[in-house]
Amino acid sequence: MAWKQWLAAAVGAAVVYAIRSASKPALLAPEQALAMAKRALDGQGGIRGSWIQSAPERYEKDGLTYTVYRGGVCCDDGDSEFFVNACTGAIIEIRPL
Repeated sequence: MAWKQWLAAAVGAAVVYAIRSASKPALLAPEQALAMAKRALDGQGGIRGSWIQSAPERYEKDGLTYTVYRGGVCCDDGDSEFFVNACTGAIIEIRPL
């Protein structure tokens, strides 16, 4: 009887782990998010350089909280910092530096 209880507990734990893993949104790789941001920002002028932080951070805007990567681009007409959604690749905000 004891082994059946252990088996049931193990199966239950595996199901809970699988559900939690599936419910968390997958994050883009920082390099992939940077490439998407560069394509979106390419119309602002020739991009000479770019960077992105590899650790995602929490960012709040208009009462909403996002998981973002912070990055930047160096363009011919000025440098900008951007915040890109780590799950979708959408640019949340662009700030001139």
